[in-house]
Amino acid sequence: MNTITMKKSLMGILVFLFGLGTIYGQTTDATSVNVTQANASGEIIKVIDNKGTIKYLQSNNGITTITSTTAVNTTTTTWQLGGALTDDTYIDVDGNVFGFDGIALETGAASTDAVTESDRGTGTGWTLLVRDEATGAVRKLLATDLIQSGLVTDTVDAAEETAGSIVVATPGLSNTIQQIWVYRNGAKLLAATDFTIDTTTGGSETVTVANVGAGAGAFSLLNGDLIEVQWVK
Repeated sequence: MNTITMKKSLMGILVFLFGLGTIYGQTTDATSVNVTQANASGEIIKVIDNKGTIKYLQSNNGITTITSTTAVNTTTTTWQLGGALTDDTYIDVDGNVFGFDGIALETGAASTDAVTESDRGTGTGWTLLVRDEATGAVRKLLATDLIQSGLVTDTVDAAEETAGSIVVATPGLSNTIQQIWVYRNGAKLLAATDFTIDTTTGGSETVTVANVGAGAGAFSLLNGDLIEVQWVK
């Protein structure tokens, strides 16, 4: 075979191979990848695109779990939400709805043993999720911290009968008078008429019941009268 014939043969083979590559590139989805390997820590997977270029995909911030159907360092088939956050993470919904479907209705008792940063299975009952407006952080709250109530009783003594008033210590009292109920020997007293409240100092709130000298609701405190204060907030 002379030199010219050999060159023509080589050129034909190269054109044939180039044509195969072109056909392959045209018939393969340019966005498809073949997942081939996951590293031992399960954080990085190697992919090959339709041009044979090797690339790596890495989960960030610990929120993606890579699940392999076989042993480690072989074909990986599933990425799923899971794992632990490694950095502070903020999602800006930018006015869009961020919600969850398929949530079961809670019918059990509220938690009384929840502690900070607890993992699932370490407590009982349910807590409430709230947002810290200063930081945006999601935190949990005991139901008893959201809705508080109290009941205090006190008995009028001789000095209080003489003074015509009794001051009942009610720490934690609501500062909204519509959320407070006061009774004298079981009879409800009128707010702002038969009693007043003082909530200016947290932990030292008080209810003062005083004689009412005129009108249909007039009464005088007597030694031994039982004063009961109830409230919610």
